Amino acid sequence: MSATRVLTGIPASPGIVVGRARVVSDFGDLQATFRLLYTDRERQAEVRRFKEAVEQAQADLSRLRDRVAAEFPEHTHLLELHLLILTDQMLHDEPLRLIREENLNAEWALHRAYERVRELFSRIEDPYIRGRIQDVESVYRRLMGILIGQSPRRLIPTGDKVILVARDLSPAETTQMAGSGVVGFITERGGRTSHTAILAQSFEIPAVVGVDNAIKEIAPGEELILDGLSGRIILNPDQGVLERYRRRQAEFAAFREEVTTNAAEPATTPDGFATRVMANIELPEEVHLVGRYGADGVGLYRTEFLFLRLRHLPTEEELFEDYRKVVASLAPRLVTIRTLDIGGDKFLHRNDYVPEMNPALGLRAIRFCLRERDIFRRQLRAILRASAYGRVRVMFPLISSVQEVREAKALIEEVKGELRREGHPFDEEMPVGAMIEVPAAVTLCQMLAPEVDFFSIGTNDLIQYALAIDRGNKQVAAMYQPLHPAVLRMVLQVVTAAGVSGVPVAMCGEMAGDPLHLPILLGLGVAELSMNPLAIPVIKRVIRSITLAEAQAMASRVLEMVSVEEINDFANLFLKERFPEIYRFGSALAGI
Repeated sequence: MSATRVLTGIPASPGIVVGRARVVSDFGDLQATFRLLYTDRERQAEVRRFKEAVEQAQADLSRLRDRVAAEFPEHTHLLELHLLILTDQMLHDEPLRLIREENLNAEWALHRAYERVRELFSRIEDPYIRGRIQDVESVYRRLMGILIGQSPRRLIPTGDKVILVARDLSPAETTQMAGSGVVGFITERGGRTSHTAILAQSFEIPAVVGVDNAIKEIAPGEELILDGLSGRIILNPDQGVLERYRRRQAEFAAFREEVTTNAAEPATTPDGFATRVMANIELPEEVHLVGRYGADGVGLYRTEFLFLRLRHLPTEEELFEDYRKVVASLAPRLVTIRTLDIGGDKFLHRNDYVPEMNPALGLRAIRFCLRERDIFRRQLRAILRASAYGRVRVMFPLISSVQEVREAKALIEEVKGELRREGHPFDEEMPVGAMIEVPAAVTLCQMLAPEVDFFSIGTNDLIQYALAIDRGNKQVAAMYQPLHPAVLRMVLQVVTAAGVSGVPVAMCGEMAGDPLHLPILLGLGVAELSMNPLAIPVIKRVIRSITLAEAQAMASRVLEMVSVEEINDFANLFLKERFPEIYRFGSALAGI
């Protein structure tokens, strides 16, 4: 028997499983051949061949979508997205142009167009949006496979307790796992926010992604343990290791059942402090997760995706339909819609923006919207119209001045006047909020408070800007510390200033969904938290088990500490002693 070995990756879907590896073929043989075309007849033939490939891919995806719709209707949007990508300007029109104008054969034209899309996505700062390149790549693979005559991979295994090992898996392939013998999967690529990972979480299939050289390191049929809590893969485990992990597997299953069963209960501390625990979503089809995991509403509805998945700027009606679906489905729960947090670098179908050296500090979010007022106005009209179907509030991202808020509010008032004249119903009192994501907004929060109905602290950006840390840069990523003394003092400053003006404060960054941070945040006075839906049952469990007085005492002690190491040690010790099961499993279940 071979020696036990350990591989590590990114835990993408929680759970522990034991099984035999099935290594599925890589896409390395999807090589595009280069050939120049010399005659009109050749060009016409290649155009026809490319269009036929698109039609076949559309037919294949439509059949798969219909099968998925019968059992998992909430996930059909992922396949519909792939159908949209098939007709996208960059992956459809551009290859046709390259065939007609640059005399390239269909395979090489498709390859060239895809490489351009990939390069554009690589410049996008937002990890959620950047991660969508996997959907584009999935469509590219499907089309290229048709063009070179390669059949799609078949993943449905024979036998039980199969762990798939692949370079990557598309959302379409992942849907095939539900109800099959697959108990988990490992990929060399991907991240926690990919659609493949989201599907795995929904199907409760444990997964570890980003495992370097998994295909080479794992032999077909090899026994292994997949630990979707820690991201560890144990190959050829001995009996002692197997028994230890099977105990851990049973303990996690019991913990998961217990916290999710009580997820719908109110998030109120034992001494009566009522909080609101909300969900972050980015697609209308994620609404089912809000109810499934006990969210009190939506604290962050990211609205960028529709702008990126269409060939054109979305119309008011397209935006309205997306927003209406979410708002109506969740009524009477509150839905917080963030206006576009997007810049010219993300409009892949437009060429009138100069590439920026540092998009994070450039023309994005509220700055972009106030410059591109037609786009902003269209979105505000759609949001206001959707407010007639439930409870809606709107918030502006990346605010750094009072003037930005005033200009955005003035535009809302203009839009309200238009809608009244046109006879469209809307909520006349729709609350308006500012996101606190940059140090300037923190220092100005006393001046901002009279202008808005609520604040929402976006910790992902706030930590990055406050500490001058790019967490995507491996050389400094470890310095990205949510419990840094400066970050905690900024949170306290916002809560204190807002309290004077009677403005409620929410938090919607990743920090809000980590049970390690929760007691300190409660103690600082944050009463509304929004997070990955998976995190909600764990966070509610902690809230229902700790008094506000305890949390305030913790916060007071932490504010006296001068180093992030001391604060982290203190928070970890408290969680370990007070909530041992959550210390062991909570962060993994929360998707942290």
